[in-house]
Amino acid sequence: MTSTRPSDTVATPLRHSTEFAELTKLIKEAGLLKRRRVYYLVRISLNLLAFAGGWVAFVHLGNSWWQLLLAAFFAMMFTQLSFIGHDAGHKQIFRSHRANNATGFLHGGLVGMSYGSWVSVHTKHHANPNHEDSDPDVDIAALAFSRAQGHGKRGFLRWMAKYQAFIFFPLLLLEGLNLHVSGIQAIMKRDVKHRILESALLLAHVTAYLTAVFVVLSPLTGIAFIAVHQGLWGVYMGSSFAPNHKGMPMLSDGHGLDFLRKQVLTSRNVRGGPVTDFALGGLNYQIEHHLFPGMARPNLKHAQVIVREFCARHQIDYAECGWMRSYGYVLEHLHSVGAPLRAGATASP
Repeated sequence: MTSTRPSDTVATPLRHSTEFAELTKLIKEAGLLKRRRVYYLVRISLNLLAFAGGWVAFVHLGNSWWQLLLAAFFAMMFTQLSFIGHDAGHKQIFRSHRANNATGFLHGGLVGMSYGSWVSVHTKHHANPNHEDSDPDVDIAALAFSRAQGHGKRGFLRWMAKYQAFIFFPLLLLEGLNLHVSGIQAIMKRDVKHRILESALLLAHVTAYLTAVFVVLSPLTGIAFIAVHQGLWGVYMGSSFAPNHKGMPMLSDGHGLDFLRKQVLTSRNVRGGPVTDFALGGLNYQIEHHLFPGMARPNLKHAQVIVREFCARHQIDYAECGWMRSYGYVLEHLHSVGAPLRAGATASP
């Protein structure tokens, strides 16, 4: 992966507009903006069958510590279901907004997330990726993604920013809980359009989940099951989204980048084959996803060939690395951002 500064690629606005139009034409001519309804029908059906099968196995196994293995299985399934909700939120699955939203609400209810709240936040992220002030994905109280953010921390949050590279993955254990809580908060604040529907879905999820766990399992085993399930779900979700932008250039007001460069220069792809595609739900093609967010997941790998060649031809840095190396970049960036805070702590009497 090569490092990039926004100032590295400066051109006239007219040329920028023409470039993205040219790229879009290439993508359309390749048929990569077409829907893949059969793919999604198969994917959704297999997910729901596996999910239902997991609960059948849960009941059959009964009160056993072997249930912790199923907790890990459900962490994987919750993430795979969330990936479908993500695709529905981007209108990748159906032409109809109603059909996409129905799919999104269903999958949000299955995992206990507010679909409407997530779509609102994620839309803001896509509009301004890695923007210090406008991207909610880099507005996290416990972390600092730029030195300006770090200097704005106080008290315990400032201490966390100093050593954030060391606590980043442990913090992801709480991401599942955060998704639940943020959804509930959005509903209580009336920040979602379909408040009654989302309230009913979240209530149904919590009731069914806790009833199943504590009817089948003893209190101690049930608590352990929830901790393992929710913790691993958070780690899986966070580990799927973190490599996409963290450690890439941070932007601020007046950056001057056009849409094409803003999306490419702040995004990172993760190399890999079918296993990576499955494990990351297509998020490993983050550059292509940000350029064409409505593109169906299975088309992203084909679009990558076109986009990568196009960027090379127009001298736009295209960031791509292996899965584990992507986490290295994330941790290196977080450690670098915290360096001035650690230096200040060392220098103080």
